[in-house]
Amino acid sequence: MSSQERTTLFADVIVPLAVPNLFTYRVPHNWNDLVQQGQRVVIQFGKSKFYVGVIAKIHSQSPKGYEAKYIQDILDSKPIVNQTHLAFWDWISTYYMCTPGDVLNAALPSGLRFSSETRIIKNESFSVEEAAEDYFNEKEWKLISELEMKTELSMAEASDALGIKNVQPVIQSLIVKGAARVMEEMKGEFKPKKESYVRFTPHITEKKLQNIFSELEKKAVVQLEILMKYMQLSEWHTKKPVTVKKSALLNSSGSPTSLNALVKKDILEIYEAEVSRLKHSEDKIIQSNELSAIQQEAMEKVNSLFKEKNVVLLHGVTSSGKTELYMQLIDDAIKQNKKVLYMLPEIALTAQLVSRLKKRWGNKVGVYHSKFGDNERVEIWNGLINSSPDPMNGEKRIDYSVIVGTRSALFLPFSNLGLIIIDEEHDSSFKQQDPAPRYNARDAAIYLAQLCNAKVILGSATPSVESYHNAVSGKFGLVELLTRFGGMEMPEIVICDLKEETRKKLMKSMFTPYLLGSMEEALKNNEQVILFQNRRGFANFIECSVCANVPQCVRCDVSLTYHKKADLLRCHYCGYSIALPKICPACGSPLIETKGFGTEKVEEELSVFFPKARTARLDLDSTRTKNAHANIINLFEERKVDILVGTQMVTKGLDFDNVSIVGILNADVGLYFPDFRSTEKTFQMMAQVSGRAGRKNKRGKVVVQAYNSHHPVIARVVGNDYIGMYHDQIEERKNFSYPPFTRLIEITLSHRNQEDLDAMSPILADALKKRFGSDRVLGPEYPLVTKVQNYYQKKLLLKIERDKYSLKMKEMVFDSVNLFLKKGKDYAKTRIKIDVDPQ
Repeated sequence: MSSQERTTLFADVIVPLAVPNLFTYRVPHNWNDLVQQGQRVVIQFGKSKFYVGVIAKIHSQSPKGYEAKYIQDILDSKPIVNQTHLAFWDWISTYYMCTPGDVLNAALPSGLRFSSETRIIKNESFSVEEAAEDYFNEKEWKLISELEMKTELSMAEASDALGIKNVQPVIQSLIVKGAARVMEEMKGEFKPKKESYVRFTPHITEKKLQNIFSELEKKAVVQLEILMKYMQLSEWHTKKPVTVKKSALLNSSGSPTSLNALVKKDILEIYEAEVSRLKHSEDKIIQSNELSAIQQEAMEKVNSLFKEKNVVLLHGVTSSGKTELYMQLIDDAIKQNKKVLYMLPEIALTAQLVSRLKKRWGNKVGVYHSKFGDNERVEIWNGLINSSPDPMNGEKRIDYSVIVGTRSALFLPFSNLGLIIIDEEHDSSFKQQDPAPRYNARDAAIYLAQLCNAKVILGSATPSVESYHNAVSGKFGLVELLTRFGGMEMPEIVICDLKEETRKKLMKSMFTPYLLGSMEEALKNNEQVILFQNRRGFANFIECSVCANVPQCVRCDVSLTYHKKADLLRCHYCGYSIALPKICPACGSPLIETKGFGTEKVEEELSVFFPKARTARLDLDSTRTKNAHANIINLFEERKVDILVGTQMVTKGLDFDNVSIVGILNADVGLYFPDFRSTEKTFQMMAQVSGRAGRKNKRGKVVVQAYNSHHPVIARVVGNDYIGMYHDQIEERKNFSYPPFTRLIEITLSHRNQEDLDAMSPILADALKKRFGSDRVLGPEYPLVTKVQNYYQKKLLLKIERDKYSLKMKEMVFDSVNLFLKKGKDYAKTRIKIDVDPQ
């Protein structure tokens, strides 16, 4: 084919930056047959930066308004993102009003989306010795000296060497003077884990081995021992010999020198092969459990509803056996060669569940969440794309049938997805807050299932008001399990009035006498206790008892929380921390008191009241390391911990056999937040944590400590009356135009200057009111925390009727925001965050 006849192809590429458009790149002619939609490519963006993007579309139209640069490299032999998921990414970007680059950054593990790093290189053609003494200033000489020693430096290394943050002017000066240059180096790429293996060289036959044995027996006995050990480990005489690790062979036989001698004699060879970083299960596979009559009836109803509905809500009280129904549905999907995604709101829940699933399906179960390292997540990703034999050693990669994960697992490249299970579907952890895309994984999963022709089961003991409304109105199917499995009773719920107990001076620290007595009885009976306090740290804040000064965060408009173990005051918004002051920084008084309490203080107080009890804490501070969640839960499950104290992590779906008492220390604290969901969330929290009590053989007890013990929502919890709570809430939301009757879009404006924010935010509000009507736009108002990380913030809320909510309305929002930002320099400094369906 002549050069004139060659087709010129272009690729629209998603770049990992918050830019609204795709960028078009030219495909080199010799790559026309290699390039595919969904592959990663290296592209140049701007003058010198290189990024890894994903091809969204291939076509023959050159871009308008700019000249297309060439693709620099193709990283994949086949797509790592399929067409279905590219369509899903596009929907996420459109629905949640974010950029395609935002979605790419959320979807791909960082090991698959590396970018370039600027490095400063010594210019070899420049002679430093010949330069005049005054040619370089002091900082330039210092950097030149570093380059003389190291040849090249990263920007961070240059900054450390000079002791300044902004090194660009120094580097630019060295470039102009000819002493240095810069280059871009790709960083962050996934590196497969390699292991050294041993095998016979190809020419070794059984006849040759006999001669080798005879020779080694006379001259090299140790080498003969290694050879014999290798044959034993490899099961060489069987039809299916196994691979032998070099480390295993040396552990069994000793001498590396003798092994190397066998390699030099061309008898054995050492080779490298890719191995998994993931732990594989050796558990014996067990058969499924029999369903009870009630469970079987629910199962049949689910399957019947799936014939006409794509989504079914399984409303089952705590311990009603929902998980066993999920297992049956997974089994049915696997028998049809379908993949299953099992989503959970918290990493803490994965350990118990994965153990159950692996006993049923072994290594067909994979796990994917943020506590996994980048390389481990890439392995799961690659495992879903490619289950063909490994070219290095012929071993078949694990073909995952079930993936258990948190919200990020939604983006995995499933093919043949048949079922999505969303357990604890009501949980607000399914909603991504920052950064964009601010997606709700539950709602996004329903759309993904639609693209994949898959089914969705939503499960919860306390469904979200929106989901239950969708079910009772017929949009979703509804199946209810309203009795506990095996005839177990719902726990007894006892309300303790904190206001009255405090007035009578009966409180023992943060415990009522009734709760302390109940805990003491449980411990005497070798039973376990869970205590819930929805605040971490030791104290909410510290206060000077003389001048009432409370230390505040310097970057946020909040008081600092005291963490006793670290002996720090810490901001829970930005991470700023200071040492605990010995005297009041305002008046100098040493009389400083702690106010309020968090999980850390509860744990300390327990050691006073129950010195022999073994306690553990489950909160963000105690679970920062990779396996901390699982370790704490395992200790409690194995009854090596008597009392577990925690935040919301202890309320969500954990299953313990020996818990007889659950204590909710400050139950009504969440009722008074200015949030239309506060009643619903408080009911869900109390009902969920109550469900941890009395799991087997014995009725459990829940002790609820509250200041407003007569609040209607507490009465609903005592009566286990979800339906009553739902009807209360649905009526209220209808009256005040809140979801599910409207859709919400929250717009947050942030600015460093509070006066500018006060002046400018009403201008955007007025623009939105002109387009949408003043009754649909609330604000601008300051939120509870008015300043975060040195930025003051105000919020606007759009309430749009469901039947009028459309893409056109979102375009009107975008247009209003863009016109606002173009009004002037101060306007352009405003940060604007758009949150669709805020939680």
